[in-house]
Amino acid sequence: MIENNIASVRHRVQLASTNSHRNVDSVLILAVSKTKPAEDIATAYQLGLHDFGENYVQELEAKSATLSDLNICWHFIGPLQSNKTATVASIAHWVHSVDRLKIARRLSDQRPENLEPLNVCIQVNIDREATKSGVMPEDTLALALEIASLPNIKLRGLMVIPSAHVPASQTKASFARAAKLLNELKGHPLLQSAPIDTLSMGMSSDLELAIEAGSTIVRVGSDLFGARN
Repeated sequence: MIENNIASVRHRVQLASTNSHRNVDSVLILAVSKTKPAEDIATAYQLGLHDFGENYVQELEAKSATLSDLNICWHFIGPLQSNKTATVASIAHWVHSVDRLKIARRLSDQRPENLEPLNVCIQVNIDREATKSGVMPEDTLALALEIASLPNIKLRGLMVIPSAHVPASQTKASFARAAKLLNELKGHPLLQSAPIDTLSMGMSSDLELAIEAGSTIVRVGSDLFGARN
């Protein structure tokens, strides 16, 4: 099942990239493996997926230990509490869900010296939803400037989760706003030294719209591994 699912998702990404006049290599498929067993991750890895996303610190810790013999790039994509930053800083290669300076500072301070700087994305609450994490769009630049000055993390870009169960036109507009915001960060004179190149947006249901808008990482779970446990 996983093999067929991966082939299907790859085909969708290829088609969406071609239709958007983009190189398919400019879009990374991030396999969202939360609640899925380590065996499924190992299978997907053998089939060529090397980037996996976890939402829960406990799962990230357990699976990274179980699969330590594989050269996996671990992405933490869930809400992060300050008492869990040390674990994430020591395991993850990417954190997509930084939404306040306190968390960024702790990740920088707690990143082990023997590891490369931690890649981080700022989570933006692009649709201003009361139930969602993320910095408001108008506060993103100020946070980006603060994060870019921290020593052991690299500001790579933005992550967004638009409103669910809305018309495609609304999702498309949200993605367009996120892409515009990323371009504003890229063009800011005080952020020229930051390697800002990443837009983490789009999931199983809307990855085509996200790729059309400029997404560089699509986070796909259920269409790769099946419905969540």
